[in-house]
Amino acid sequence: MSSFNDLNLSQEMLSALSAKGFTAPSAIQALVIPEFLREQANIIGQAQTGTGKTAAFSIPILETMQKDGTIKALVLTPTRELALQVCEEMYSLIGSKNLRVAAVYGGASIEQQIKNIRKGCDIIVGTPGRVMDLLDRKVLNFSNIDFFVLDEADEMLNMGFVEDIEQILQSTKEDKKMLFFSATMPKSILEIAKKYMGKYKILKVENKEMTTNLTEQIYYEVKEGDKFEALCRVLDFEQDFFGIIFCRTKIEVDEAVKRLKARGYATESLHGDITQSQRTKTLAEFKEKIINILVATDVAARGIDVNNLTHVINYSIPHEAESYVHRIGRTGRAGNKGIAITFVTPREMSKLGIIKKVTKTDIKKQAVPEIKDIIKAKEDYLQACVHEIIAENDYEYYMKLAKQLLADYEANVVLASLLRQQFQDEFIEASYAKIEQNRNNSNAVPGDNVKLFVALGKKDGMNPRKLLDVLHENCKTPGRKVRDIRIMDKFSFISVPLDEAEIIMGKMNRKNKKMVEVAKN
Repeated sequence: MSSFNDLNLSQEMLSALSAKGFTAPSAIQALVIPEFLREQANIIGQAQTGTGKTAAFSIPILETMQKDGTIKALVLTPTRELALQVCEEMYSLIGSKNLRVAAVYGGASIEQQIKNIRKGCDIIVGTPGRVMDLLDRKVLNFSNIDFFVLDEADEMLNMGFVEDIEQILQSTKEDKKMLFFSATMPKSILEIAKKYMGKYKILKVENKEMTTNLTEQIYYEVKEGDKFEALCRVLDFEQDFFGIIFCRTKIEVDEAVKRLKARGYATESLHGDITQSQRTKTLAEFKEKIINILVATDVAARGIDVNNLTHVINYSIPHEAESYVHRIGRTGRAGNKGIAITFVTPREMSKLGIIKKVTKTDIKKQAVPEIKDIIKAKEDYLQACVHEIIAENDYEYYMKLAKQLLADYEANVVLASLLRQQFQDEFIEASYAKIEQNRNNSNAVPGDNVKLFVALGKKDGMNPRKLLDVLHENCKTPGRKVRDIRIMDKFSFISVPLDEAEIIMGKMNRKNKKMVEVAKN
């Protein structure tokens, strides 16, 4: 189907779609919209993130809804962010129709949401928990709804909302149109469909469209203990990195963010324990590129709508092929190219094989960027920036200072000193930690890491960043060589290469012989 004009939509809807820049339906829209408008069968639509599922159900609902002063449609979503996104998308398609959509979700004032509902609304978009609260308070009445939508159904069930969904369904009338949308199709979804849908159709985007050809898919085979260093190599190599790093658990997310921040990367976390206000702030900073790295769990990342991501990184390989598709579908969107990188340990190679088989995708093996390649990439980027500034003639403010410095020193000495001041150790190969090939060797050699005890802790005002500053100031230790920083109340632990450990102990122990010691196992 090449155009929305082929779907027999109203001129008002076509105008709204045109205003949004939409001309042709996506694969899932082309399947769902005509089926919905043609028949009254219930539908389960399966497609990955970023394929236009929200419009796939919003367009036919808005086209056929009969306003009568009661709530006519309910859309359930797993997260607050997705609820707001769906609400916003629906409003963008309403046009001049006198329809009101209300979003209800936890983490926000329930009193304000009650006020909005009592003003009158036609469509409710909400999370199961908050919808249940409002049902219990007799604020919501679904006895007259014509449409029930379960968005991201697989994640909703994974999050344990089955009982809530069933209770909500029991508060609705029987002769309603039901639409389930999901990236994957576990048995639990089909069981609910069989129980509550009666007759239904499954409309699925074919496997050939599961992954986009705009996304380059690669993997690195790394040992578990080297994954973080490999991640930093990728971030250092890609000068314009703007992407999401996926971890399996909240603990993995927090640990990765803590270590990345300690090395100076602009990053924040996103998982189920993050408050709504912090989530909103983090997503706003991410979309504005104040931070360029978002570390998230699968569930928390649902509902994030950013089209210009350069990368998606599977720091932890997903358990299921469908989850892999769902993750990498966040890059290579809206005509933009993207890169999906998966870290795979030797034990996980079989999982990668299953993913390749199910998705029918060639995920190519590559080597982790080498240190010399990272430095070369940074040198190229620096030269490009300098050429751009010169071309724009945007340096007049500094000309006076430049002439003063050049009056006393040779030009190459001044420039090299300024580069040292600005970039510290970024272009020095020895400042980067090695990725060890044989970590079980008990005989320490210069490349091996040593765990050190440092007699400075939280009571001394230490955090990872400040401890790195202390080590650099006193020992000229490059931050990239320091791993596994743990700050306790009265002391800290770090891991550094053996040769660096000897320098640190020698210089830090001049004033206090027990300031730094090899940690006891």
